[in-house]
Amino acid sequence: MKLGFVSAILDQSNYEEMMDIASELGFQCVEAACWPKGEAERRYAGVSHIDVKKVLDDDEYAQYLLKYAKGKNVEISSLAFYPNTLDPDLDKREANISHLKNVIRASHKLGVNMVTTFIGRNQYKNVDENLVIVGEVWPSIIELTESLNVKIAIENCPMLFGKDQWPGGQNLMTTPVIWRKVFALLNSKNLGINYDPSHFVWQMIDYIKPIYEFKDKIFHVHYKDIKVFRDRLDQCGIMAYPLDFMSPKLPGLGDVDWGKYVSALTDIGYDGYTCIEIEDKSFEGSQEKVLDSLKLSKKYMEQFVI
Repeated sequence: MKLGFVSAILDQSNYEEMMDIASELGFQCVEAACWPKGEAERRYAGVSHIDVKKVLDDDEYAQYLLKYAKGKNVEISSLAFYPNTLDPDLDKREANISHLKNVIRASHKLGVNMVTTFIGRNQYKNVDENLVIVGEVWPSIIELTESLNVKIAIENCPMLFGKDQWPGGQNLMTTPVIWRKVFALLNSKNLGINYDPSHFVWQMIDYIKPIYEFKDKIFHVHYKDIKVFRDRLDQCGIMAYPLDFMSPKLPGLGDVDWGKYVSALTDIGYDGYTCIEIEDKSFEGSQEKVLDSLKLSKKYMEQFVI
């Protein structure tokens, strides 16, 4: 397994600065943020370390990106764009789908051949209704990945944290039972999972068992922790906004048993990319704190991944 991080945490750095930091800290790979230019609608979104339209239009730029990464001895694990492709606002939906397809094309052109994303969800409709929309929206996306031999890995984050994402959240592929339904609907060897155990913790789901069942569908891995505050949960219950009773933390500072998690990954023979995802508010506010978060997370995970 190769250890890296999701580049979105370095939102104040350009591509070269981000790669420099990855190299200086000894990371082997980065999951490169590829959002379109513009204002972010939420935290950790809107970061663009790689301009995918420029990759498609400018061969020199594409080669420069690869040459710079090689010179720093850092691989690009995937091109990352996490939108809502099932947004009830049809204009937003179309814009998200269009950019996602460009990310897929750029991933192929760069030879990365991996895209990490969400499948999306209309938060005002139930699961069955959303599956119908998935069947309408996603076949053309899957067809593109198959034609270019690009794998697309869906993170299991519900995108349900506050009232603006209530009641259903903005990402459908959040549980094993829904994974089965989506994989049956979109039967493709190019569609898989970007596995993040932290989201199962606050959903009160076993985060080890699905690793074995979906071993052939795990294309990419995240290392992010979650701390559930039991005293808060006792007061508000699981029907509250999730951030009322939990908080994202650095690996090792929350409730995930990372030894068991990585052990399960070794059991299934996973030897791909694994990326630390930083969303810990305790390490925000300065570049020094951000760099500390990467250093601490790397030091902790190197107990399990070399």
